[in-house]
Amino acid sequence: MISASSHAMGAASSARAPHARRASATALGACALLLGPVLLGGCLDKPKIEDRWTRVDVLASSLSPNQTLPAGMQPITLRAAITYRAVVTGFAVAELRLGDSLAAVTTVAPDAPRVTMADNIDFILQHSMSLGRATRAVTGWDHLIQPLDFAFSANAPAGGASRLFLLCYLGSGERLELPSGADSIIVTPFISSQHQVLPVGMELRETP
Repeated sequence: MISASSHAMGAASSARAPHARRASATALGACALLLGPVLLGGCLDKPKIEDRWTRVDVLASSLSPNQTLPAGMQPITLRAAITYRAVVTGFAVAELRLGDSLAAVTTVAPDAPRVTMADNIDFILQHSMSLGRATRAVTGWDHLIQPLDFAFSANAPAGGASRLFLLCYLGSGERLELPSGADSIIVTPFISSQHQVLPVGMELRETP
């Protein structure tokens, strides 16, 4: 036989159940609201390309951006650092380049926006000629920072309508033996977007 008190307890439990379910749903909704900004924040905080791609930076140089370079044979030194974000094997090149079809090129300087500058350097390398360079074989892996010293001579031109750039970039290379018996390296620059690399450079001025 079920007592009246048992009926009362059952009724009370039934009355409380919907309230409990509503409270649980409210709590879960609050958790979802809290988690939403966290997940969105994770997407917004994705590292920039500058921190995800292998990059070359100028540490020191005998030249400075927009410096006027006297005509004739000039000694050039450049100290650079490669910060690797993946395994890269190839050659690092420091090179003085001259071109007369570079009107579309915007700012090229060590502190310029890196992705835009990489596109500009890709264009310069395709539409200019070398006046002198130095190369170094390199191999690196994620998080390695490798300093490199370059020294070479370049035949700087007299004033004209051309534009002059000192560049430091990465590429693949092939060693060739010259008829004299000396070695030469043919370097094919990496396309920045394909190899996820960020070269660096600076524009110079010709002697008027």
